[in-house]
Amino acid sequence: MVGYAVGLGNVWRFPYLTYQNGGGAFLIPYTLMLALAGLPLFFMECSLGQFASLGPVSIWRILPLFQGVGITMVIISTFVTIYYNVIIAYALYYLFASFQKVLPWSDCFSWADEFCSKTRLVSDCNATLDGEIIHANYSFITNNNLTCMNGTINYKPVQFPSEQYWNKVTLQRSSGLDETGNIVWYLALCLLLSWMIVGAALFKGIKSSGKVVYFTALFPYVILLILLVRGATLEGARDGIEYYIGTQSNITKLMEAEVWKDAATQIFYSLSVAWGGLVALSSYNKFHNNCYSDAIMVCVTNCLTSIFAGFAIFSILGHMAFVSKRPVSEVVDSGFDLAFVAYPEALSKLPVSPLWSFLFFFMLVLLGLDSQFASIETLTTTIHDIYPEAMKKLRVPITLGVCILLFFLGLICVTQAGIYWVNLIDHFCAGWGILIAAVLEIIGIVYIYGGNRFIEDIEMMIGKKSRLFWLWWRACWFFVTPVLLMAILVWSLVTFSTPTYGSVLYPTWGTVVGWCMIIFCVIWIPVIAIVKIAKAEGNLCQRIVNCCRPAANWGPYLECHRGERYSHVVDPKKEKEHEIPTVSGFVYTQQ
Repeated sequence: MVGYAVGLGNVWRFPYLTYQNGGGAFLIPYTLMLALAGLPLFFMECSLGQFASLGPVSIWRILPLFQGVGITMVIISTFVTIYYNVIIAYALYYLFASFQKVLPWSDCFSWADEFCSKTRLVSDCNATLDGEIIHANYSFITNNNLTCMNGTINYKPVQFPSEQYWNKVTLQRSSGLDETGNIVWYLALCLLLSWMIVGAALFKGIKSSGKVVYFTALFPYVILLILLVRGATLEGARDGIEYYIGTQSNITKLMEAEVWKDAATQIFYSLSVAWGGLVALSSYNKFHNNCYSDAIMVCVTNCLTSIFAGFAIFSILGHMAFVSKRPVSEVVDSGFDLAFVAYPEALSKLPVSPLWSFLFFFMLVLLGLDSQFASIETLTTTIHDIYPEAMKKLRVPITLGVCILLFFLGLICVTQAGIYWVNLIDHFCAGWGILIAAVLEIIGIVYIYGGNRFIEDIEMMIGKKSRLFWLWWRACWFFVTPVLLMAILVWSLVTFSTPTYGSVLYPTWGTVVGWCMIIFCVIWIPVIAIVKIAKAEGNLCQRIVNCCRPAANWGPYLECHRGERYSHVVDPKKEKEHEIPTVSGFVYTQQ
């Protein structure tokens, strides 16, 4: 799980959300969400998966009525996995583009327009001509060998080469979601390569991917440190840092629901909480593994890594603002672009820049793959729980099939309008979808299964703890976390506004597609609940009560860990829980 502490969520998603949500002001809800929602839910999911050694769907033997929550988590993971590999494809493209003597985004080459410049461009100014003060454009001033008067110079809005390269060359970005354009062939090839790498690394299952992530967890810190040192030495870096943690932060942003929603979903995003991935990975832990210390270590490291990456990127943004004579908040059109505009700009200013560019984008690829391994493992673990015999015999073809299907679904994201689709999926699925799943998960386990009963389950793994030890966790699980998440969810839905990509407003049908994705993710919660109640015995009240009780085979997977509390558990090998065939078929075909 060390791989969760460092990922694209820290280096790419956290800085861009901080940028668009008021700079340092965003750190306040971010830290609060880590302490009051991220950490409690991380500990809960880690304990849940480790206790029963089950994936995100089968884990709901704990509460059959809520099995749809597990389905929702897996579908959200599937959606996010589709666009996440597109981000890796972008990084691969930049990695290959780095194999040149001069980085292609280091200057305004043939692809650039008249607004491309590394320095400020004078638009017009006042000057003295024949004893009279005139106002003229800069070309007239230079043609007549005149000199601009101090304090009268107006500058053109310029774009850095790295920003124009990203939009014009890498993305070949269209004007909006309405203009799909063609598939950008080199991005499609990079996407195919990224899926081939993911599939190859996971053929042998979680143990092989575990060996891969040892290197990926430490290498990024070295690269980020180099970028931070270089960024801090650039002129204007202080303005960027002040926007990040100082006086230039936009505190008024804290009055907007979207900022708090983004803070909560960013914590869930980088920790993989409410995606099902954490349950899937912790199911491979030993029963007596100290999941409490795991939760503390991973969550704290995650938060510190995000803040560290923020210093690196905002020092560079400060320099870009200084050169372009604009406020830091207006340097980049869309925060989503940050990793592919600000970082390349800094890399082009380093000595032997192609080498550092290669290392940085190699790092981004590793970070992305690290998290992608966990997401795909969530899907394959779900399939394994439903079809254990098939998965044992056909792990390689099934994993390959999942990767091929998701590659084809991701092709829409490498068209000329692809970045709008990536942003749309991120806005809806990685936003409200995760919040809804998290709220229902904590309500189901704490209020229906029983919070105190769940604490006793955890103590079977990590040993008996004092009441004082559980005071904070009880406060969060029973009250603070569910109330906070419900408040943010309702507030953000009430104050909903049409999503944008930079200055580009999404068409109405794009917003409708976004809501359809959310509905498709969460509709399985009531559907599965109704099917479970229909299959139960007795009158309506008895059926609901029965569905709110743990299944007969709920408990530790190995008999030696069950003790007296779970001595009644039916061995899963002797009697398999009655899974819903329609759900099983759905999970298989969609992945």
